[in-house]
Amino acid sequence: MTYSSGGLIQAADYNGFVSTNVGANLNAVLNTAYGQTAVGTVAALGTVTATQWASLVNSTASMGAHTVTPLTARTAPSAGQTIDILAAVNSDLGSIFSNRYNAVSVGSQFTGWSGTNSKTSQTGTSGGVPWTITFTNTVTWASAAAATYFFNAGGLIKIDVAKSSTGLTGDPEWNDLATTLCGDIYVSGLAAAHTIAGVSYTGTTKIGGTGTPTTLSTATGWDALVDGAGATIVYKQFADTAPYTGNYIQHTLAKSAGSTILTISTTWVAVDTNVPPTSGTDPITGGTNASGATPGTAPCTIVTYYPPETTNLSNSWGTPTVVATTA
Repeated sequence: MTYSSGGLIQAADYNGFVSTNVGANLNAVLNTAYGQTAVGTVAALGTVTATQWASLVNSTASMGAHTVTPLTARTAPSAGQTIDILAAVNSDLGSIFSNRYNAVSVGSQFTGWSGTNSKTSQTGTSGGVPWTITFTNTVTWASAAAATYFFNAGGLIKIDVAKSSTGLTGDPEWNDLATTLCGDIYVSGLAAAHTIAGVSYTGTTKIGGTGTPTTLSTATGWDALVDGAGATIVYKQFADTAPYTGNYIQHTLAKSAGSTILTISTTWVAVDTNVPPTSGTDPITGGTNASGATPGTAPCTIVTYYPPETTNLSNSWGTPTVVATTA
């Protein structure tokens, strides 16, 4: 590279910063990772204008702000100015690339799911056989690219289980399992640790909850899921009080063949066996429906999401939909 203090700025130098320097070019993050409009290159042997430099400087600043990357102070040139050397452009772009899965903040929580995510009727019968409630939530993007941009730019899927209804023998421990032991589960894109809105996430991250899960697949996020493959168990939490310690809540994730749908299957499984004369699995009470991000009293699994922030980015991921069913 000929780019140095006192030297003539070559088109190849500028184009390297914009698109060709491996691991240290603006468009690898701006366009490829986030789906933003690419900054244009300059024709070979062409003149690099102040306007083009300003586009590079301003877009670099936006990417630095989004990824929480400290940058060298620089001012975008304006038309008619002589363009002075801009120090450390290559190293700053390399740092942004390394931090591209970090995000300074997220957008407002999306709570507009449709369908049914609560079991409002009694589950099981006194002395009956083991029972299962299955909650299925699908998050759908308009395209595979939109899903990629969502996760790359810091989008998060949130899974929340809850229950507070009372009246039957099995209710208190299920209430404890769902509301106290199980925390909120967040699905992000990258398996390696990355920071979003000041919090460290891996592929699947548990936040809150006092229980210690037997399964927490921190290496499994959107990127690790195989298109069209079977479901992967990412979380499993057992109850902690006899005779209910065999009961559990479990989440699985699956990605559609076209990489546009994330299917989250949550099962509440009762296998406890009580002593005679009521030998069998305790039923639990239904209750009221969840609304938005707020649980009712019934057993529920609420899936919402936090989209990427749009202060430094424009929306390239659309508005994913969430549809819930309960069986």
